[in-house]
Amino acid sequence: MDEATALLRLLRRYSPSGSEGPAVCEFVRLARDLGYVGRVDAAGNGIARRGRGSPRIVYLGHIDTVSGRRPVYRRGGRVYGRGAVDAKGPLAAALLAGATFDGPGTFEVIGAVGEEAASPGARHLAGRRGPDAVIAGEPSRWDGITIGYKGDLRLTARFRGQRTHYSSPQPTVADTALRWVESVRALPMMTPGASPFRSLTLKVVGVTTGGDDAEWAVVTLDLRIPPRRTTAEVLRALPSEPGDPLVRPFVRIEPIEVDRTNPVIRALEQAVRTEGGLPTLWRKSGTSDLNLVAPAWRVAGAAYGPGDPHLDHTAREWVSERELGRSVRILRAAVGQLAHELADTGRTVLPRETR
Repeated sequence: MDEATALLRLLRRYSPSGSEGPAVCEFVRLARDLGYVGRVDAAGNGIARRGRGSPRIVYLGHIDTVSGRRPVYRRGGRVYGRGAVDAKGPLAAALLAGATFDGPGTFEVIGAVGEEAASPGARHLAGRRGPDAVIAGEPSRWDGITIGYKGDLRLTARFRGQRTHYSSPQPTVADTALRWVESVRALPMMTPGASPFRSLTLKVVGVTTGGDDAEWAVVTLDLRIPPRRTTAEVLRALPSEPGDPLVRPFVRIEPIEVDRTNPVIRALEQAVRTEGGLPTLWRKSGTSDLNLVAPAWRVAGAAYGPGDPHLDHTAREWVSERELGRSVRILRAAVGQLAHELADTGRTVLPRETR
């Protein structure tokens, strides 16, 4: 089966977050066609396994996409469709790479359900027995390896007050809410770091107001957390004035930056060089399932997959067939090298603090 055919099978099953069932079923069918043992777990994740025993290497990608149907087709050496980059392209590459895996140990490819903010599929897996190494399926181009992701803290701040006449010198509740946002922006920890990846950043993603005699305002914020900070630290630092808001976080994902010399990265770097590339290490301001599972499992990891990350969530997602082929060969070589290295040396258990 060629790379484009495998990817097209996944792309033709529309799978916006929360409606991944048909795509998961196709993932399992594709895996079985390629010689894996395929199943669906209790969370709805698609699981494809080859081999048995230790070491166990997991390639974890998410099979959901953003909403909005897009045409799926193959043209001019490219494959187009919603999810071609984020992240069915990486899943297809991993399935094809592992189709010839013959040990030692076990190789699993997992198509997880749910977008990263909630990550029900990844959170389910994080609570289970971990593997010996993990590769997260995220686009990094064929010669790139992602070693860091910022964390994400999303919260609402609710303000209450009495309605006043607009000509009154008293601020409206909305005024108070906006002043509070500015006091958050003025926090010392909001001072820019050496790079965007090292900086705490804030965006206002929503403001709603209402009420009759008693007014209310709700501000929704998204804060991206750099390594060496935690969501708990940021929550503690939020000011109580003006307005003494009721603050409620609804997404908390901690940042991660892995050791750039860990065995997963070494294996991927060697495979990229063998394919004729110069490995590039990426640090991204978004999040991935690596943020959740690598600290929970306490194992070495990185993120790798074909595709241009700048095309994530766009209406023109595409990946080149040549890049898909290169990524298949790189993953095949890296997983093989990693399996033999871990079989010889045993699992590398990392300390609890991985941020």
